[in-house]
Amino acid sequence: MLHAQFFAMRFILSLILALVPAIYAAQPNIVLIMSDDVGYSDLGCYGGEIATPNLDSLAQGGVRFTQFYNTARCCPTRAALLTGLYAHQAGIGHMVDGAATKAGPAYAGELSRNAVTIAEVLKSSGYSTYMAGKWHVTKKTKPTGDADRSNWPLQRGFDRFYGTIHGAGSFFDPNTLTRDNAYISPFADPEYQPGEFYYTDAINDHAARFVNDHAQQSPGKPFFLYVALTAAHWPMHAKESDIAKYKGKYNAGYGAIRSARLEKMKQLGLLDPRWSVSPQTGDWSKVENKEWEARCMEVYAAMLDCMDQGIGRLIDTLKKNGQFENTLILYLQDNGGCAELMGRNGPFVPRADAPTLPPLAKDFLQPDMIPKQTRDGFPVRQGAGVMPGGADTYVGYGRDWANVSNTPFREYKHWQHEGGISTPLIAHWPAGIDAARRGKLEKQPSHLIDIMATCVAVSGAKYPAEFAGHTIQPQEGVSLVPALAGVPLERKAPLFWEHEGNRAIRSGDWKLVSKHPSVWELYDIAADRAEMHNLAAEKPEHVKGISELWDAWAKRVGVAPWPAGKGAANKRKAD
Repeated sequence: MLHAQFFAMRFILSLILALVPAIYAAQPNIVLIMSDDVGYSDLGCYGGEIATPNLDSLAQGGVRFTQFYNTARCCPTRAALLTGLYAHQAGIGHMVDGAATKAGPAYAGELSRNAVTIAEVLKSSGYSTYMAGKWHVTKKTKPTGDADRSNWPLQRGFDRFYGTIHGAGSFFDPNTLTRDNAYISPFADPEYQPGEFYYTDAINDHAARFVNDHAQQSPGKPFFLYVALTAAHWPMHAKESDIAKYKGKYNAGYGAIRSARLEKMKQLGLLDPRWSVSPQTGDWSKVENKEWEARCMEVYAAMLDCMDQGIGRLIDTLKKNGQFENTLILYLQDNGGCAELMGRNGPFVPRADAPTLPPLAKDFLQPDMIPKQTRDGFPVRQGAGVMPGGADTYVGYGRDWANVSNTPFREYKHWQHEGGISTPLIAHWPAGIDAARRGKLEKQPSHLIDIMATCVAVSGAKYPAEFAGHTIQPQEGVSLVPALAGVPLERKAPLFWEHEGNRAIRSGDWKLVSKHPSVWELYDIAADRAEMHNLAAEKPEHVKGISELWDAWAKRVGVAPWPAGKGAANKRKAD
């Protein structure tokens, strides 16, 4: 008896000691970095061949989560991340185009005032708050100077902002580019004039600048920095110097790259040998234009390489200012690889020998997601075979490379199978993560909704019941601080998803998932993370019980039948 009590007390003491760094660290700075349309296996530290040494270093010095989830699409992910609520509760059950507003407040296309952002909460606890990058949680983006700014970053808790209000655009000439509350042309910006404007660099440079300015103007005060990168969302745009690093890297095709990733993931402990892996979608031997296909992935890799370089500059800035040790850095991705066919259909359009359109004025603000021309007068081209990379092109990398990005999982951005919702999460915090935990894998399932709870926990902030005259919905997530110490999370509810009728629920190791308008599929994620063995027919009682939990959640948060707002138009097959 005494022997058992001794070991029980030793176990409890070990848990307390593991939590000591996080409990007693002074209010940490928090840097939240999110990339765009990137697959689970793209980073080097998650199995990829793309050079990401700075993120790999953060992973080695921190904790890598292996079962962290997003919402499979950009707008709802950003809403859930910023508020700690499910996207429907935050007013963005679909996107921000307003197409589904008839379905009620869950589909308003605007960040709800019955939700608070991380910036709003941390500001109340003495933090300065900064953002660089993609906002994309408001439909008020008309660049005429009279846009409604009520849901722009400065109106939702941020002290400074540099980035785009809209969700996509040229990396060489982005639309809705904004500094604080004012639209700006990147070529007539007196505060930032690099030798070559490239949006990923601009985002990372401003993130580092905000850190520097804060160190000079508010020494000793903690800060929250949200860096929302647009790499590697289409269009496939990159600087030639970065593309050159990957010349010929992908000439062997989809299968060779995917096989190498699978092997590396096994070595890293990310791929359980029990799992079957999802099928490869592309047959390289049947690809007619291999040069074009390889170039698409070369540019994609270059985009992530450049992103990682910029993250390295941000890390260097933190170190230079003595802020690195007590800064919690979180890196994640907004959805899985993108199988959309942006710019890949239609006839090949050759590049003109010389500009055929008048050049654009320096102060011209790009109004279009897909520009009609480059600044120097070349028409922007799309079509099969258009070699991506330059400002006069606008194409995506395609489904088969997205399948490689999502190795070893099924499906893509939009869908709730693992390929759509699985993301790396790297957590790095020298003052708050015990040395024995650094470099470890954390396998507990977790979700975007947990980021708010984590920020509240480490900052000592109080999550409000009311804010600015509005009743605030309770947090949905749990703090990930225990997981940083290897301690079980106190999650009492399953995790839920819905987007465009695609739906899922994760309850323990069981996952129900459906690709609209199909019936529920059931998977044992511990034994079959790639969702290759549907157990729904074998375990109807599991399907019934777990689906009832999803139905109750969907009713609670305001999920509408898809297409939202059209009621009977939704023709999902009977479960």
